[in-house]
Amino acid sequence: MSRYYQSGLGRYKPVSSEITGYAASTLVYLRRETGDDRYLDAGRRAATFLAACGWNAAAGAFPFEIDDSGGVSPAYFFDTGIIVRGLLAAGRVTRDETHCLTARQGAESMRDFLGDFDIHPVLDLPSKRPLPHGASWSRRPGCYQLKSAMAWHEVGEHSLYERALERALATEESFLPGDDSRERVMDRLHAYCYFLEGLLPALDKPECRRAMARGVRRAGELFDDISPVFVRSDVIAQLLRLRLLGDALGVLPLDEDAARAGIAALPGFQLSSPDPRIDGGFCFGRKCGADLPFVNPVSTAFAVQALSMWEQHKAGRFDPGHHHLI
Repeated sequence: MSRYYQSGLGRYKPVSSEITGYAASTLVYLRRETGDDRYLDAGRRAATFLAACGWNAAAGAFPFEIDDSGGVSPAYFFDTGIIVRGLLAAGRVTRDETHCLTARQGAESMRDFLGDFDIHPVLDLPSKRPLPHGASWSRRPGCYQLKSAMAWHEVGEHSLYERALERALATEESFLPGDDSRERVMDRLHAYCYFLEGLLPALDKPECRRAMARGVRRAGELFDDISPVFVRSDVIAQLLRLRLLGDALGVLPLDEDAARAGIAALPGFQLSSPDPRIDGGFCFGRKCGADLPFVNPVSTAFAVQALSMWEQHKAGRFDPGHHHLI
């Protein structure tokens, strides 16, 4: 799966192991919701690609992108966790031992990112030396890494997940707003929602329930303030999923007005086109009322799941199990 399609230029970004991991999770989810085995076949192909081409056995890691030139791009902690969760989602249904084995190898490789106090966001390959932190949130340690640490929880490495949880809770209040630019704060909202999603396995803890309830309200207020200038479709979907999950798990009552606003907004980002590279996809976002020329597979996955979860909620059959979350 390409990182995204530049619809204005008619050009794909390079193939990404992380986005293919999201695709595997999404396709398995769609098969669960529709019963259509074509989704399972596609999810199996995505997982098989990750095991055969995404995993670099020599480096013992999932590089950032598939490099046909023979080079090895760096590895990201966040990406690795998403890939592992995609392989696990596929493996639970396909029962393919290769998918499950590669997931376990990926989860084990995530230990290489552990520092004395933080989780290193990026490692050089094949040396596995931490790279210097960059200016963007994705090149720095942060509470958002908790979503990827869910992979440890799902393979039974609960102590490693708990370590990531402790650090995330200690640092999350300083993550927002985190920047003077309102547009970059919207980007950070996307990442902050990853932190809130990462709390799902730990909601038996009162401090995690309080953090989720407080965090959803805080993120919603910032979103409402910034969205007239810049809005990301994935943030709309993430907040809607979190509100539905929080309500189903008894963490915070559903804000019906906010949920219905998200439901009303999301279809406006879905594209219709005779071009199959665009048709049905969701655009990344909108600035000052103008759509941005990027068809984004992750935005599409999150939006489709959010809309599906809303239908399940209305029908009284919503399953808030965190392993279903894309």
